Amino acid sequence: MRSLRKAPGELDEEGLVRLVAKGDRAAFEELYRRTAPWMAVRLRRRCADEQIVAEVMQETYLAVWRAAGAFAGSAAGGTAVGWLWTIAARRLVDAFRRRAHHAEPPLAAASQPMAPAAEEEALAATVGGDVGDALRRLAPELRQVLQAMVLDGLSVRETAVLLGLPEGTVKTRARRARIAMRKALA
Repeated sequence: MRSLRKAPGELDEEGLVRLVAKGDRAAFEELYRRTAPWMAVRLRRRCADEQIVAEVMQETYLAVWRAAGAFAGSAAGGTAVGWLWTIAARRLVDAFRRRAHHAEPPLAAASQPMAPAAEEEALAATVGGDVGDALRRLAPELRQVLQAMVLDGLSVRETAVLLGLPEGTVKTRARRARIAMRKALA
């Protein structure tokens, strides 16, 4: 009696993913053999760092092994190859975010003492007493917004353009700055 089950080499990628979901190592190896070359090429087009590409490949296939049962397949309008690429693309974005998060400032920039900015010196000469002290104690991003809107008389839109921020961020920072000033002067 002949088995009705096809060998992994005879299945399409969707069939392989379904077998991987059942823990079939041979199906996983066949899926990897078929898809890893083109996946590596696509990842290299988006990232020149071979170490990141290798990490993303490893994370992708580990995710495939673990989550193959979640693959909805053609019933949901997707393909196995598209599903694999979606996983890989998300892992690549995660790798870029990790790299940006762990990047350290250059030593030269971190070791140079900061001289007071011209705005700080002008602020000290213009606004004195308790108000000046409270203003100087504000976080720099809050102080910039408050200076632009209150001392320079700019609108929210003009402040946003000047500082290169979204208008909503300017409004939020202005509110936070006013609350902090009230507390400091109370």
